[in-house]
Amino acid sequence: MASQRRAAPPRGRRPRGSPRHMGRGSGRAELAMAGPPGRCPDCAGPERGGGGAPPAVPLLDIAVDEGDVLPGALRLMRELRPGWEPGRVKTKLFTDGITNKLVACYTDEGMADAVLVRVYGRKTELLVDRETELRNFQVLRAHGCAPDLYCAFQNGLCYQFLPGIALGPSHVRDPCIFRLVAQEMARVHAIHASGSLRKPILWHKLHKYLTLVKTELSPKVSNPSLQQDVPSLEMLEHEVAWMQDTLSQLGSPVVLCHNDVLCKNIIYDSTREHVHFIDYEYTGYNYQAYDIGNHFNEFAGVKEVDYQLYPGKETQLQWLRSYLQAYKQLTQGERGGTGVSEEELQVLYVQVNKFSLASHFLWACWGLIQDKYSTIDFNFLRYAKLRFKQYFKMKQVVTALQISK
Repeated sequence: MASQRRAAPPRGRRPRGSPRHMGRGSGRAELAMAGPPGRCPDCAGPERGGGGAPPAVPLLDIAVDEGDVLPGALRLMRELRPGWEPGRVKTKLFTDGITNKLVACYTDEGMADAVLVRVYGRKTELLVDRETELRNFQVLRAHGCAPDLYCAFQNGLCYQFLPGIALGPSHVRDPCIFRLVAQEMARVHAIHASGSLRKPILWHKLHKYLTLVKTELSPKVSNPSLQQDVPSLEMLEHEVAWMQDTLSQLGSPVVLCHNDVLCKNIIYDSTREHVHFIDYEYTGYNYQAYDIGNHFNEFAGVKEVDYQLYPGKETQLQWLRSYLQAYKQLTQGERGGTGVSEEELQVLYVQVNKFSLASHFLWACWGLIQDKYSTIDFNFLRYAKLRFKQYFKMKQVVTALQISK
């Protein structure tokens, strides 16, 4: 799988070009701001940009062959875009995603009218609740954080394509960029932040993935040749119990989280000086610090992982200050304009670095499951081993961090 890598833009300048998307999701570089929001299905009243009930998402009784997506994608276009002349429809297959298959269908040479067809990867229903994904997509769309959703079909979704720059590990280290990322994450976290307390999905996900590893993969995980790199089932259970007992006591708020803000899931709109997140398969209510810690882990990249790129404390504090300023303003209004105290900053710093452990562990288990089922050309087992190795390495470091009383 080819992956274009780009050097970091000089300080004060914006990245140019469009690196190919190498994320856990569909594999694309396209989504920017998608127009005015409608009404959020989880909100009591209309959002600023619209009113009335959210539009129903059409469900088409069409299945697309994961191994040959183009015929099914063109069949979908005949339903969604009946005015398009079949002979004029062009397609572009994206090949960098490591969860799903994705193709763009369009007639305009500049792809201004393109529709994205995302076909769910084999057995990904074990990892992703598709009904919840669809609902979260609508919630984010209503708040201006996602593109238009055109339809669902038997094994996928069709939605809006807009050009943009998919970021890489070099870009997210640039202060000009990471401040925008911090502000956008605050915008997502502020959705329903003042509502009733929700349960975090982290523990449910970890236990679910661990159960899948135990029931589906126990012979492989129990293989002595893997013991050096993949922990035993007993150790995995012990670590989940330790994390749940330790991290749940840190006091991190539960907010609506993206839960997968890797670099290629961030689209930079240079004309508007804005970023948006894409791929909402793992979106759900979770610990604030988990979402941020997961993003910091993703500074290391996905295909060519280098944990030396994990942000240092100074970079983290700059990022976290931008985040807290935006989050307080969004959730407290004028009361949030009092600034960010050093105490608030240090508390969040400790929470984030401790929750980053759970991110390593979850994606390591995810990698083991994908290694068995996925048809995508990616070394999932190697990826899982890297995440487990980093989990145990960082556990020794972050457990020494303490929140001042």
